[in-house]
Amino acid sequence: MKKAFLVILAMVIGLSLVTSSWSTVPAAAGKAQTICPVMGGEINKNIYADYQGKRVYFCCTACIAEFNKDPEKFVKKLEGQGVKVAPAPGK
Repeated sequence: MKKAFLVILAMVIGLSLVTSSWSTVPAAAGKAQTICPVMGGEINKNIYADYQGKRVYFCCTACIAEFNKDPEKFVKKLEGQGVKVAPAPGK
């Protein structure tokens, strides 16, 4: 009986530690962009386009042309992946 109580207590403590760490991350925080929304490669912070006050980074300059065909599609794609798109300077 004592052993079962200790096992249950350990499980409750473990579960509370896990769930408390979830609550410390603000829901609106989002992660920084690290992947190109067009090709999926690692971004280069020197290659970007500004769209509606947001700065979107790319892996190569060819991706900018593709992005410009439908920028909203790619911004939504990033945001759907939990990425907080960086604000364009001055915004």
